Amino acid sequence: MQRRHFLKGAAALSTLGLVTPTLAQHAPTAAPATNTAPSARRRFIMTQTYNIKPPQGSEGVVKLWIPVPEDTAFQQLLNLSFSGNYQQAYLTANNKYGAKTLFATWPDASGKMEVNVEMLIETQDWEPLKSGKLNGWQVPEDGIVIPAEIQPFLQPTPHIPVDGLVKETALNIIGSEKSPLKQARLIHDWVRTHMHRDDSVIGCGTGDVGEILKSGKLGGKCTDINSVFVALCRAAGIPAREMFGIRLGASRKLAQYSKGAFGSADASGVAKISAAQHCRAMFWLAGYGWLPADPADVTKMRLAEKKENGNPDVEAVNEYLFGNIEMNWVGFNHGRDFTLSPQAEQGDINNFGYPYAEVDGDPVNFYDPAAFSYEYISTEQR
Repeated sequence: MQRRHFLKGAAALSTLGLVTPTLAQHAPTAAPATNTAPSARRRFIMTQTYNIKPPQGSEGVVKLWIPVPEDTAFQQLLNLSFSGNYQQAYLTANNKYGAKTLFATWPDASGKMEVNVEMLIETQDWEPLKSGKLNGWQVPEDGIVIPAEIQPFLQPTPHIPVDGLVKETALNIIGSEKSPLKQARLIHDWVRTHMHRDDSVIGCGTGDVGEILKSGKLGGKCTDINSVFVALCRAAGIPAREMFGIRLGASRKLAQYSKGAFGSADASGVAKISAAQHCRAMFWLAGYGWLPADPADVTKMRLAEKKENGNPDVEAVNEYLFGNIEMNWVGFNHGRDFTLSPQAEQGDINNFGYPYAEVDGDPVNFYDPAAFSYEYISTEQR
């Protein structure tokens, strides 16, 4: 059995500035920082168990890519360890979006193929609009200058077109409004009003914006709905991106509006989250930076509670989710239509919110945890 800790396995990434310092190996028992109110931050231990099940008769090399949370102002990966009977396993972030990845391989598809991963994650609610941090923000008088590192989030991808019907729709939504913040709000409200959640969609959806708008069937799951928001923002000249991640535990701030739509856990803080993947969205303002948005969760709450737009609870949820996120969730990356590292034989992937595996170059169904197979459990530290 091989075992690696994040402090050891991430050494190469750290020298490139891609990984921030982590806690010691026994970090799960560490107390919150003394200069932070205990209620301000939440800590979760997410355990992932993989026992890959190739299709019957499969042969050849097995490769596994596991998404790893990035470090931001609202979430930090404090410790990561992994063990298993793999031939090799290591961390990498050498791809277009810098998406952190735990990569493991086995020489052939016979016998057991196991990996156990433990992540200690600390989060803090990200509430720039609720906190008033945007008070006084104004559009720069000399126009908006978008830094080079932000410009990719204005560009199209195969699933995120920004011309044709997408641009036409965006311009109709924003009308004569000139403020990027108000434009984003108009787009957010259009998406949550006109789109609906469709639970028949597999996983989080494909987020094929062109097809969604062309078909006129404005439904789907979180990737579909939030990708429409992202594409419309980009078409209007507002940098925007998805963030693919997973819910970790119970909602505290939005649970009053829906018992299950925004995350749940048992009385001990334990949550089974193998199918809890969730895509959120962000948009960028010159002179401020990134802001969160999640029209998809508004549509999820509407469906779960059988309520319509205009209902006071729906409006309260919508008001919070434009510019704020309750962090009982962790984001992995912003990768969209990109090449994994090491490169997968199937080529570019749509997004990297789920683990991805190939057996002799053929993908394993990551939408079905039982068939893959993997199990995710999150335990909140109290």
